[in-house]
Amino acid sequence: MKASNVTVLMDEITDLSPVERRAEGQSGGTYEYDYLLLAAGVQTSFFGRPEWEAHTLGLKTLAEAQSIRRRVLSNLEKAELTNCDKDRRRLMTVAIAGGGPTGVELAGAFTDLVHRSLRDDFRRIDTSKLRVVLLEGSDRLLGSFGKKQSEYAFKRLEELGVEILTGTMVADVTKGCVHLADGSTVEAAAIIWAAGTEANPLTSQLGVPLADRAGRVTPEEDLSIRGFPEIFVGGDLACLTDSQDKPVPGVAPAATQMGRHVAKVLKEENRLEKTRFRGQKLKLRPRFRYFDKGIMAIVGKNAAVVLSGKWALTGFIAWLAWLFIHILFLVGFRNKLSVLLGWAFAYVRDAPDTRIIVNRPD
Repeated sequence: MKASNVTVLMDEITDLSPVERRAEGQSGGTYEYDYLLLAAGVQTSFFGRPEWEAHTLGLKTLAEAQSIRRRVLSNLEKAELTNCDKDRRRLMTVAIAGGGPTGVELAGAFTDLVHRSLRDDFRRIDTSKLRVVLLEGSDRLLGSFGKKQSEYAFKRLEELGVEILTGTMVADVTKGCVHLADGSTVEAAAIIWAAGTEANPLTSQLGVPLADRAGRVTPEEDLSIRGFPEIFVGGDLACLTDSQDKPVPGVAPAATQMGRHVAKVLKEENRLEKTRFRGQKLKLRPRFRYFDKGIMAIVGKNAAVVLSGKWALTGFIAWLAWLFIHILFLVGFRNKLSVLLGWAFAYVRDAPDTRIIVNRPD
């Protein structure tokens, strides 16, 4: 680490005391602070139905992504073993709740899985018959994108064999079954919940009103908390609008810009603190200004949607832009080169190795 005055501790903050300027860690440690930047991210929201968590798989961490992979591959192995047609159909069904970027990208990825990666790996089942059902409560997919891009994603996923149900609300989730508001059901051995998020519960300990049901906080213009100028919030925990009065999205570029803004504020205040005894007064903190770099989502191989300012791209060009941006933000030249070569080899070979299950589920 280049910064000698930075210490990284692997701990989880469980309690905050804003008045006393103290944070408590899960390990039992106590951390006193002069400034606090709270950017703890979000967790999966089940809209007041926490019992659904036991029957679904989330996608907020790398560990959860590995669990999804493990569950789907294990279900295919079980389908290869069973002689019961009903069980085989259930094991070869994946239900995805949520038609935002996460749900759309997952649906496209699963079609790649069965049509490219696993097409020759099984003998007793036809992996192309893997049923992927995408459930969305609103009237279209990718609600944060333009209408034409939503329509493109819908058409593209249908061409890939994904069953899409828009305007469909989930009424209940039980083991292996999604119950819809219209009375119908979808039986699936893998149910993935990508329908909602909520802020880390730490926001409720800040002593300020929450901005929405997701538990986010509306900060001051400089990203500090009203009444606690030494506490800042950033990333998915902040509920604010940009210069055009549009909500700042919960995406990595926005969080990065917030982090840089807070660092700039703290650096300037530290400099002024050292010189104020020579007659220099503390200035007003600058306002955070968000620069919208756009949003994107991949829709299977060779297809994506990109929305950046006046640019609204779809198809292969958007897919290339998606690849370029993701490689660009990798840390280190070695990682960028390794990923680029790996992707190029997988693209040319068109049959990436996939049938690897680590830590088989119970």
